[in-house]
Amino acid sequence: MKKIALFPGSFDPFTAGHLNILGRALTMFDEVVVAVGINQDKRGFYTNAQKMDIIRQATAGMNGVKVIEYDGLTVDVCRQMKINHIVRGVRNMLDFENERAIADANRRLAPDVDTIIIPTAQEFAHISSSAVRDILRHHGDTSMFEPVGVKLPPVE
Repeated sequence: MKKIALFPGSFDPFTAGHLNILGRALTMFDEVVVAVGINQDKRGFYTNAQKMDIIRQATAGMNGVKVIEYDGLTVDVCRQMKINHIVRGVRNMLDFENERAIADANRRLAPDVDTIIIPTAQEFAHISSSAVRDILRHHGDTSMFEPVGVKLPPVE
């Protein structure tokens, strides 16, 4: 039986840090479904189609990666896809506390779904999507934050 995990997020944009977490998750799972969420309360920097294209570029050649878009509760996606593990990455203790609270809520909603929290490798701990967005807004160089082989689309 295949071990599958869901790696949900807004991925706005998908960074080298996200790719690090995904690669490490693939050492634990046969397949990782990268799930790009639709957040009705946020206007995304990139469209979901652009985000999914960036993720596909970043993961080209990686086995066991599937990219989907979803709307609604993460645990509902897990139920629909018969997935029992959620993977989340953290950069620091603030991220950890936030992710732990979300994991606790998800466990109450779906006791059969466990969250695996993976700390990012130290060399990626400084990378946040919001910092990358700010650099892009000001037409700065984001290459050191991008996954290898990916060039983020410019801001229009």
